[in-house]
Amino acid sequence: MEVLGKKFGSFDLRELRKEIGWVSLDIQYEFQRGYSAEEVVLSGPFASVGLRTEAPTERQRERAKALFEVLEIAGLESRQFHTLSFGEQKRVLIGRALLGEPKLLVLDEPCTGLDFKSREEFLGSLQGLATQQDSPTLLFVTHHVEEILPFMTHALLLKKGEIVASGEKSEVLTSKHLSEALDLQIAVQEANGRYWTSVA
Repeated sequence: MEVLGKKFGSFDLRELRKEIGWVSLDIQYEFQRGYSAEEVVLSGPFASVGLRTEAPTERQRERAKALFEVLEIAGLESRQFHTLSFGEQKRVLIGRALLGEPKLLVLDEPCTGLDFKSREEFLGSLQGLATQQDSPTLLFVTHHVEEILPFMTHALLLKKGEIVASGEKSEVLTSKHLSEALDLQIAVQEANGRYWTSVA
């Protein structure tokens, strides 16, 4: 198995981790008290929970400011992280992951806990992020087909750890493949680059 062109077992994983940004619910819970949104983002390159002895560079501070703009959370820098909405927290954590300038950004079930409106706002910010020239490769893990955005090109469908289908998303996200993966007759419709499911 290879990640970013490096074969597992033949490369120092500590070095490889520096090239991967990770956002998950577990990380979100690490920052619930005592940190401003800006501190959370600035802690990214140091892989620390907040800033202790770390000293961000002026370039990192400027890039953090730009990320708050790109992720549509400008003005929240001084707010305490735990007072932000769930969706705002997730965007702050994406900023944290991006500040380390990773080559790969992994979002593990990033829409968990969001209501419909918050989810769509969050997904909209991801769509905007994808248009940035220096945007990293994105790996998006989800149980919900409708969260797969137009800019995403490929999909991997798993069932109990086994691959059901992989390749271009139009070939993977079909009624046949999803019905097989879920053991349920599923109908899939595509509209405006998004996929939607219903029970057939």
